Amino acid sequence: MQEYSTWNRIYEYIDPIAFELFGINVHWYGIMYVGAMLIALLIAKAFVKYNNTRFPITQESLDSFFIWVEIGVILGGRLGYVLIYSPHRWEYLTQPWEIFNPYYNGVFVGISGFSYHGAMFGFLLASLLFCCVKKLSFWIFMDLSAISIPLGYVFGRLGNFFNHELFGRLVDESEFGRSIGILVNGELRYPSQLFEAFMEGIVVFMLLLMVWRYAKKPGSLIVAYGFFYAIARFVCEYYREADSQLGYYAFGLSMGQILSGVMLLVSVILAFVVFAQNTDSKLTTATLNKHKRRKK
Repeated sequence: MQEYSTWNRIYEYIDPIAFELFGINVHWYGIMYVGAMLIALLIAKAFVKYNNTRFPITQESLDSFFIWVEIGVILGGRLGYVLIYSPHRWEYLTQPWEIFNPYYNGVFVGISGFSYHGAMFGFLLASLLFCCVKKLSFWIFMDLSAISIPLGYVFGRLGNFFNHELFGRLVDESEFGRSIGILVNGELRYPSQLFEAFMEGIVVFMLLLMVWRYAKKPGSLIVAYGFFYAIARFVCEYYREADSQLGYYAFGLSMGQILSGVMLLVSVILAFVVFAQNTDSKLTTATLNKHKRRKK
């Protein structure tokens, strides 16, 4: 009989349910999701406080922006999953009130299924609406978001890992496979959630810090984020099992890779828009400083 290490059997020691509160199961995924939001907000607040020249935004505006984009992220992430990944999309579309219904047959089961790319679309739309309504610089808020999101994203992927979901592809029963794989239903699989947490979160953040001093034009950081994330996600998808209801498409690509390709293309288009604009950072800073004085 094959001997497996504690690491291989780590799911035997991780319960997706962290604790029970008033008869409701609180999952690690939910805790990590809240943690991701708070980490992103705290990082954004730190950049606004200690680098206000680059991000001339008031703390009040940032708090208001956070509320707007969280609504956009939740709506976009859920709707994106329903429209792209869910095998029950037509049932949801005919009964749209069920999309955010956390109960099934009177039992609280939570809301399962969020799409990153859907969440990003919702985030961008909410950000655009916020900046139009408040008459603030869309590009500066996007750059602040670009540098704030990646480390929060790490918590989201850890939530997937603790929640026993989004498994990796099969690893062969070699010495290497046993050193890295985790058992899922008796099969060794890559810990793809951890790969994504590292590549799409930590590595993307470090790359953004590296281009920070060169990406001075408003909007350049969000373009860099789009490039880095799309490439990291495309690579990580080779270690992640495709959603069973979707499978693989042309050239063996998963839906995540296809959407990452779209994201990369959008980033290229945004790069042309950003670097073609005449607005420089000084002009944008002056506009935001006027907004600060009005707030006072």
